Parts: sequence; structure tokens; C-alpha cells
Amino acid sequence: MKRAEQVTFGGSALDRAAELRGNPEALGDLWRDGGLVLLSWRGKPLCLLADQAEAPEGLALLATSHPLVAARASEAMFLGRSEAGQGYFALDLPDWTPAEDLSTLGQFLDPSLQRHPDLPPSHAFAELRAMLMRLAPREAELVATAKALTGWHGTHGFCACCGAKSRITQAGWQRICDSCGASHFPRTDPVVIMLITRGDRVLLGRSPGWPEGMYSLLAGFVEPGETLEAAVRREVLEEAGVRVGAVSYLASQPWPFPMSLMFGCRGEALSEEIAIDPNEIEEAFWITRQEAMDVLAGDHPKVRQPRKGAIAGFLLQNWVADTLE
Repeated sequence: MKRAEQVTFGGSALDRAAELRGNPEALGDLWRDGGLVLLSWRGKPLCLLADQAEAPEGLALLATSHPLVAARASEAMFLGRSEAGQGYFALDLPDWTPAEDLSTLGQFLDPSLQRHPDLPPSHAFAELRAMLMRLAPREAELVATAKALTGWHGTHGFCACCGAKSRITQAGWQRICDSCGASHFPRTDPVVIMLITRGDRVLLGRSPGWPEGMYSLLAGFVEPGETLEAAVRREVLEEAGVRVGAVSYLASQPWPFPMSLMFGCRGEALSEEIAIDPNEIEEAFWITRQEAMDVLAGDHPKVRQPRKGAIAGFLLQNWVADTLE
């Protein structure tokens, strides 16, 4: 797919400089020589707010000299460096309770903003989903990497081999267990998301608990020992009872909610009959290409516009425009 890397989080040619992760002297030089820090709180990155609207418009990267991060160089996760050699780092903000209402934290779409007293009013911690399409490609790759790494460390503090507490090493890219010597590395979960078509129609579905009007392409995790093609056929059959023939790969998208890699695939349905598994999805149905155009325009009476930045909408848009090849 020629437009594959135009998807959000699609990559910005960031130099991840993996050879420096075990070199504290080189990382220290990058930290001191104009390094920038992506700060997050409970998985929400620090953002710049647009004038008046208080809507996130991009990341707010802090200088390594800022009081909130200056003394934490040894804790920072190294994300990479720019073309000019500037270092990018990530840190989580611990032990802080905002004054704002926190009742929406953890919701699918959290609209709340949290401002730290040591930062300008134009800076706030915001839910990443709210700002996907406002990110430049470099910002998107940085925040996807940082959010996935932070999330992994938050749930993998203990050794999976012996249960002892592990520690971070390799600038955030490894955990070591001093008790048994085991090494652990950040996990990425492969997920297939499927543009299933039959003639001029495409299959949509929704999971229980999604906001009203929210539908998407079917998706599911790849199982051990399974190819992407097999995963597409199995997931569609399990969820919607539709058998799939030919499968082709289209594009991928890192999806840090919490740490997945979405493989966008196209599958040709062998039948139109639907028999959903209510344990998997709540509803599934076919729509025509014209109806899909209405969905993308926000004019469909049942299906709301796809979330900006998600690969489902990206694939659907390219299918409607006949630009999948």
C-alpha cells in the first residue's frame, strides 16, 4: 500500500540509536546538550493547548534543565535522537495529585485536562486519543513509543521467572532480575484489523460498551503459532460467522493502548450471512461504499465518523477512495 506510512504513528524516521542505550556517558551528553523530555502523568502526555479552545494541539517537550525533570536523568527512558543529534527522553510524573476533577480518568475518551503548578497554563496532561490528528509525525512516533514503554514498565515490575522485583536498564528498553538473572524486554502485542469486503460492501461491527454510534472494522489479537492471514480468517469467523478467502496486507500502525501493533489487512468474504458471537461483539452488518462515504462525512444516520487517527478510519477512507493499492 503506497500510502501506508501516512497513518498516524506511521513513523517519522526517528533515529532510535539503540547502540547508545547501554552507554550512560553518551546518554548523559545527549541529556545535557539540549535534550528534550516527553513528560507524562498516568499515561497522559504533556500537551500544548490551542488558544481559547483548551484543546490539545501538540506535545509540550520540556528542556532537560526544567525543575520537574532536571534531577531525573538516571530514570529517563531514551527514545532516540533527531537528525541534528538532539536527544529525546521520556519520564513519568510520580507522586502528584492534580487539583482538577479526576472522575473521568480511565474512561474510553477522557476529556479532562490536568495542569501542574510548575508549568505554564498553556501546558496540560491530556488523553492521547483526543489529539491524534494534531500531532506531527515525529511527535506521534515519540509519544507512541513513550506511552507503550511507560505502560509496559507499569505492569512488569516483577520477574516473570522467579517473582522477584526487577529493575530498569538499557535506558528503559530492558528489565533485569538481580535474583535469577533473567532479562525482560518491552512487549508488543500483534493485532489484526480487517477490511472485510464482498463486492461493493464492507463489514462493520461494534464491541459492547462502546459509545453510541461507534462502529469499526473487526479486529483481534494474533495467537501464538498463527500467521496474520490465519488470524484474519479466524477472528472474522469467530466474531461474525463470516468465512474469508484471500487475505492481503495493507498497512501497520503502532497503537499504544496499551502496547499493540495493528496489522491492517484486507480480506475477501466468501459469504454475506452474519452470525455474531455476543461474547465477542454486540453487532455486525454490511454497508455499501456510498454508505461508507456518508460515514466518513459524518452524515450516516447510525454510524458516527471514525475516530481521527485510528487505522480503521484510514483503511476505510482508502477503500472508499480506491487507493488501497
